[in-house]
Amino acid sequence: MDSQTSQSAQASQPPHTPHTFQVDLRGLVDLLSHHLYSSPKVYLRELLQNAVDAVTARRAEEPDAPALVRLHAADGGLRVEDSGVGLTESDVHDLLATIGRSSKRAETLQEARSDFLGRFGIGLLACFVVAERIRVVSRSARTPGAPPVEWTARDDGSYTVRTLPGAERPEPGTTVYLTARAGAAEWLSPERVLTLARDFGSLLPYDVRVGEERITELPAPWDRPYPSPATRRAALARHCRERFGFTPLDSIDLDLPVAGIRGVAYVLPSAVSPAQRATHRVHLKGMLLTERAEQLLPDWAFFVRCVLDTDSLRPTASRESLYEDETLAAVREALGERIRSWLTRLAAGDPERLAAFLAVHHLGVKSLARHDGDMLRTMLPWLPFETTDGQLSLEEFAQRHPVVHFTRTVEEYRQVAPIASAQGVGVVNGGYTYDSELIEALPGARPGTVVAELDADTVTAHLDAVDPGEELALSGFLAAARAKLDPLGCDVVLRAFHPLSVPALHLDDRGARHEQARAEAEERADDLWAGILGSLRGSAPRARLVLNHLNPLVRRIGSLGDPELIGTATESLYGQALLMAQRPLRPADSALLNRAFIGLLEWATHGENGR
Repeated sequence: MDSQTSQSAQASQPPHTPHTFQVDLRGLVDLLSHHLYSSPKVYLRELLQNAVDAVTARRAEEPDAPALVRLHAADGGLRVEDSGVGLTESDVHDLLATIGRSSKRAETLQEARSDFLGRFGIGLLACFVVAERIRVVSRSARTPGAPPVEWTARDDGSYTVRTLPGAERPEPGTTVYLTARAGAAEWLSPERVLTLARDFGSLLPYDVRVGEERITELPAPWDRPYPSPATRRAALARHCRERFGFTPLDSIDLDLPVAGIRGVAYVLPSAVSPAQRATHRVHLKGMLLTERAEQLLPDWAFFVRCVLDTDSLRPTASRESLYEDETLAAVREALGERIRSWLTRLAAGDPERLAAFLAVHHLGVKSLARHDGDMLRTMLPWLPFETTDGQLSLEEFAQRHPVVHFTRTVEEYRQVAPIASAQGVGVVNGGYTYDSELIEALPGARPGTVVAELDADTVTAHLDAVDPGEELALSGFLAAARAKLDPLGCDVVLRAFHPLSVPALHLDDRGARHEQARAEAEERADDLWAGILGSLRGSAPRARLVLNHLNPLVRRIGSLGDPELIGTATESLYGQALLMAQRPLRPADSALLNRAFIGLLEWATHGENGR
């Protein structure tokens, strides 16, 4: 058959009959409960959303219409009543019988669409997570003559629709009845319903009650009028304890009218790790969206916890987190600016509160300041650093010392801090998180400041030289000591320094450690790699053991005549200097310490036996 005949035959065939997807409701409920929603508790949020949306829709057409939502839990069931727009029989077929259909798509509701929270069909479907039967009785406010309609559905996917006599529901609105499924009655208990309603609906704009107890608390705590700033701080602190369980150091207003955001950030009273993900409470048009929003603030603001209400941020499909988009990115930056401004105000007008804050959260401010020159300049007089002069700000330290020397690791600082301090050399410990970056940024924030990384040469240059005649007399001792440590990549020099109690100082820097690592790798490598690594050998500085000529022990060792004993004593001084510097020991260093210890024991016992 040629192609024209085939095409003609296909064209003459009748079109395929379309089919409709069949939905397994039990499977869909399982999908919702185990994959979309984090907990069955969201059923109550969906019911509240439907009720609030219905009231919003009615008020869009009748501004003076009642705005009431009532929840009654008893006997393993729940009844939710609202004074909203209600449904006709055709609405029931359109909105409740079609999975995923949203009442907000109706043309008559377009003018109020921005005020809606959820999707009516999916919202009711979520109730099957805790209910085996859902019964909806509704009367339309738009069609006053329409009779009440009843929709009853079971979790097997079956439902019935019928009209009721007008006396069954004389006023417009909707009532939803839930009958608990096996094992889920606890979710519909009065205590649990009250707790969930308070959690989800405390900021809703209408009169929402569980039984006779009103659960809405408008205006929000941050929007209420207070007689004084102190009273407001106390009220916000109380709100923080209720929501987060801690009493804040301070509170920061988060007001972004352009983005429709109002709220408050609470400053944690204790330090937390920057790696710990901060979680925040976010309400969407008054309804709690999530209490675990992680991406709301910049990473550096890990020292605050927020609660806010928004009408601009976009929720994910489960409405339990925020969708990452350009709007959220802009809001995150703007909220970060609010926190930055708060820090600036504290620095300018409330140094005591700022000092209390930095005593706990200096790490977060340092994280911010390393990327923000203005913040660094603002915080310079306040941020604490470990220095040889004690805990000081960089500003105060730079005023004391013409050159701001710093180390990049805590180990390096511990090596040189006692010696440098005794010699009058100021050193800042840059080994803590962000500190070396801030020290290197100091000249940009404080023009004219000289910053230099402290290396072995600088430390050695500040130690007093030994009289040439005395050093010449010790040349034999120094030669034996150098020969002993040369295989370890370490030189030996003689200096005079304080404190006298320190017999030896081990000094190295990044260059020396790099060369040491290269030499070790060369020893382990095959011929090819050994040749390549050997070609990288340069004039990199070696580590050095600085012997203190003022120390009595060093003087006694220098007077020894036995080269073997001098070598053992030198190894002991080297090992002790490494331990004092708290540096990690290489296998060769550990072997040396063991060898020196055994050697000294043998010498001591030999000397005892020889007496």
